[in-house]
Amino acid sequence: MPRAADQPAPSGIGMSGTEPPPDIFDAQALDLEFWLRPRTIEVIRPASKERAKLLYWKDGEIIESAYQDLCHLLRDVNGGNETRTIDPKLFETLWGTQAFVQRYGIDSPLEILSGYRTPASNAKLREAGVPAARQSLHMVGRAADIRLANLNSEVLGGLVKSFRQGGVGFYYRAGPRGGWIHADTGLQRTWKG
Repeated sequence: MPRAADQPAPSGIGMSGTEPPPDIFDAQALDLEFWLRPRTIEVIRPASKERAKLLYWKDGEIIESAYQDLCHLLRDVNGGNETRTIDPKLFETLWGTQAFVQRYGIDSPLEILSGYRTPASNAKLREAGVPAARQSLHMVGRAADIRLANLNSEVLGGLVKSFRQGGVGFYYRAGPRGGWIHADTGLQRTWKG
């Protein structure tokens, strides 16, 4: 994998090998070659302590067994481990986010805090005061709450938003683990929670 100094910086920001990654990433700076290469995504589920690194797309096609493994990883770990088909477009956003920041030396697994949620699990969150929409796209396999080590929520959310693939929610929390970003494949919109 090329180091940050070997890659063009987004939005015209200059970089040398000793400078940190930019504060703002912009996926619109990507070229077609980025989207044509094989797609390997590395994810971790803190709630279930699972971790996987899967090649799920190559030569223009989804690799079905890896896709099914990813759907299983995004199952409702808090609601009976029920699995649902996940929108492949969501995996594109998740992979794109991780692959983009790897170009700048940030090579961490994508933390999946929440993927698919059953309606009952979503209702329990609402009752507990957790921000969960009544018609959440989590319940239809079109949303994930994510975090990426070494990248603050504002920068991560800005990158996800720059893909222009759906909604982006910014959830800020104090503490060592910080907040998270909601990414979905619904209408393009942004909010803070």
